[in-house]
Amino acid sequence: MFLLAGSVMTVYVTSCSIASRHGLPLVCQIFSWATLGLSCLLPLLGPTTLRERLFSLSLSFLTTYLLLSITYEGYFFLSLLSLLYFWLKMEYETLGRSSHHKLHEVDFKLEGLIKDNISSATFSRHLEISDLRRAFFFIFFILMAFFGTGNIASINSFDPASVYCFLTVFNPFLMGTLMMLKNMIPFLVVTCAFRGVHVLTRTPLRSLFLIVLIMSDFMGLHFFFLVRDYGSWLEIGTTISHYVIVMVMIIFLLLLTGASHTLTCHRLLWRPHSDKRY
Repeated sequence: MFLLAGSVMTVYVTSCSIASRHGLPLVCQIFSWATLGLSCLLPLLGPTTLRERLFSLSLSFLTTYLLLSITYEGYFFLSLLSLLYFWLKMEYETLGRSSHHKLHEVDFKLEGLIKDNISSATFSRHLEISDLRRAFFFIFFILMAFFGTGNIASINSFDPASVYCFLTVFNPFLMGTLMMLKNMIPFLVVTCAFRGVHVLTRTPLRSLFLIVLIMSDFMGLHFFFLVRDYGSWLEIGTTISHYVIVMVMIIFLLLLTGASHTLTCHRLLWRPHSDKRY
């Protein structure tokens, strides 16, 4: 919470300083880079229970996202977090009495919930009709994260002012990396929430992800038949870009799933070296 409040204050001080032509304060720059590093490490130091880990990840991502926001992006991210929370809450409520664990007792590292093979996983189950709803919600939130703050496929949506809390000197590689990190954060949050739904509902992840891929393939096939080779260049480019975005999203989801597994299931533990004398 201290980092979150500090990020809000840093954005305000930085914007006022740059508006008055005083440049980026050194204290704000140091705090921004330190917050970026701590936001990546602090969630991995906490417990791997569903509620605590997702709450820690949400605060860490929100802190970093606020430092990279200049207008309404912060409100969008808060709205996205709220919708993901209600999604998890809805899935937990729909389980009803069939749930043997309370929400605060569910752990990401339970072996039976992580395995994909139904025969070897004690707590796994077969697919149900409700899993189609979960896959649909996941694709919906992924598309919302993609287009929520504008079309990130367009170069016009990249504003260098979003990295002014970190640097003001023109550095294309570093600025591009920070802006790509900003665009990646909503996807990581959605994927971590999706893994939470998988653990909560005890659905085999491989089967659930295959449903997501099948839905994405149908979307890709739909946009493929909408590709036009006539008309204006804008219309042709728009139809092609829609098809390419859906195809790239399928590969992108595989990478996000691996990243969400690391963020939710792993924990950094400090084990001091014990000096044994014989």
